[in-house]
Amino acid sequence: MTRDGLAALFGEQTTACGPARDALHAGGAFTVWDGPVPAHQLAHIYRSRLRRIRKRGQPTLALAATVDLLEQAGEELLRIGRIDAPDTPWTFLLFLDAAATTVVACTGVAPRENS
Repeated sequence: MTRDGLAALFGEQTTACGPARDALHAGGAFTVWDGPVPAHQLAHIYRSRLRRIRKRGQPTLALAATVDLLEQAGEELLRIGRIDAPDTPWTFLLFLDAAATTVVACTGVAPRENS
């Protein structure tokens, strides 16, 4: 998948989609893995991560909305992608349909800020 091809798949699925697309346009490293996973399995994994991240106070973008979208996708097979922002600590996780033609959901996570 090309950088421009991936950028074209973003819509407004979650509030993290715009910043993820911006990170991609800014030259962020990206990958989309082969091997689809049922959305309900991803929803379970990311709901658990959401609980842990909230306890730690780690910054996220649209993680709860992404979990909701994964739950709604049910048995649909999804592929996972990742974009690392080049000039910020944010990492974006993408969930695409099995053919990698649509972004179903997107979330961002940054390292916990030390206070």
